[in-house]
Amino acid sequence: MDIAIQIALNALIAGAIYSLVVLGFNLLYSTSRFFDLGYGAIAIAGGYAVLYFYKLLGLELWSSIILGIFIAGILGFCIEKIIYRPLRTRKASSAVLLIASLGVLTVIQAVLAILFTSQFQTLGRGAGESRTFEIFGGAITQTQSIILITALVVMTALGLVLKYTLFGKAVKAIADDEEVASIVGINSERMIGIVFFIGSAIGGMAGIATGFDTGLQPTIGLSLLLKGVIAAIVGGIGNVYGGVLGAFLLAIIENLGAWQFSGEWKDAIAFIVLVVFLLFRPQGILPK
Repeated sequence: MDIAIQIALNALIAGAIYSLVVLGFNLLYSTSRFFDLGYGAIAIAGGYAVLYFYKLLGLELWSSIILGIFIAGILGFCIEKIIYRPLRTRKASSAVLLIASLGVLTVIQAVLAILFTSQFQTLGRGAGESRTFEIFGGAITQTQSIILITALVVMTALGLVLKYTLFGKAVKAIADDEEVASIVGINSERMIGIVFFIGSAIGGMAGIATGFDTGLQPTIGLSLLLKGVIAAIVGGIGNVYGGVLGAFLLAIIENLGAWQFSGEWKDAIAFIVLVVFLLFRPQGILPK
């Protein structure tokens, strides 16, 4: 096995998952203007939904995945409507919304732990379930290939939607100035609700991908979110393409560091990258 090729393949898969996280996060942040900590738990809830439908109820895999993505989207939409929207209506500060999202994170994690226990669980049914392909001396599974292709399709589709559709223009208008957007006839509350559904659904994809690639625990949502936030800051907060670039750059640096030192250094390396960018390029690689 060629170590350099394997590191590159591992970085591609990690980058694909991080890019899904950052795509949803940037979409939510651009319209809501606060760091939604609950987003990480919603993403993992999508993974647990697939666990329930696929492994416990025995539904077809793709049906379970679609249901998991939909449930993550609906969960994000409902939380925005029931919790965040009333706070925004009362002109709550970003700090208040951040604290509220911390409560959302805590509650969802607790519910997942009660329903599915805190034990590590994977979405695959067996070790030999996924075929393995050899690429230039490195190994990648069929599941990982699907994760990579899915991430590429989602980032391309989202980029096209935001750039060429009326929905995308409305989202950009709200991101630039919500009050002005409302004055020109854009229903900001409705659009933000839709954005939370789409962003949470994309986060659900990341949670499902994590479940198939490494496995699920109720508490890993925060870790996944933090990687997405770091990638967003590295690439440029609010910039879709910058976030994707940051996701893959972070994944490459993490995997190189894990190979050079130890896998236990991955999180530390990610935060070192964050500190470096905050000190020397806080606007990110591609500023909005």
